Amino acid sequence: MESSQEVTTHRSTVEDWTRALAESSGSPGGGAGTGVMLAIAASLTSMVAGYTDAEDSEQLESIHARARALRKTALQLADDDAAASKAFGAAFRLDPGPEREDAIHRASVDAAKASAVLGGRAIDAIEDLGWLATNGNPALIADVVVAFGALRAAIAGARTNVSFDLASLTSAGAALEEVREQHRELWDTVSRLSDALERIDRLAAGVDKKAAPTEGL
Repeated sequence: MESSQEVTTHRSTVEDWTRALAESSGSPGGGAGTGVMLAIAASLTSMVAGYTDAEDSEQLESIHARARALRKTALQLADDDAAASKAFGAAFRLDPGPEREDAIHRASVDAAKASAVLGGRAIDAIEDLGWLATNGNPALIADVVVAFGALRAAIAGARTNVSFDLASLTSAGAALEEVREQHRELWDTVSRLSDALERIDRLAAGVDKKAAPTEGL
């Protein structure tokens, strides 16, 4: 088996990657797992689109193409996050002093940016999955709901990681209000991701009875 420092989503088996995730190394960690969840959501979106015949074939083809591309991008983002997590952990292991504070600041901002990019891609995927929930092959509605679950996990993970990484800047001596002013775009990303979670919950609730018609009987 590859060591946790060597595993990537592109060259490792699921067994090796998840075993590395289970180790107390932090790389890969929760952020990388968020990327894998996004890849799962994209893969299911692609599968459902491939099984769907719709009057709006141009829209369907666009959704299919975006989902295939997102799967690859999400896996790369997972690996990027694993690298950022490694730097993040290394910064906190430094001896107290200016060098440690600078390293924490750089690593925290880089990690927050990586999670924000992933979260943004996840937000972009919501409408395509919502379209399939309404227009996709009804025999695969359960797969749509599973995809919603994976996409929700990706967005929730990205929101938490961006927020946590921004808060980590206070470990380098900055006040939280100062962090917000210096990193306004990242700070606003947290709100966008929270709104996206509510959007997914509404969409998923709208199709849940079709996916699980025996619930409550």
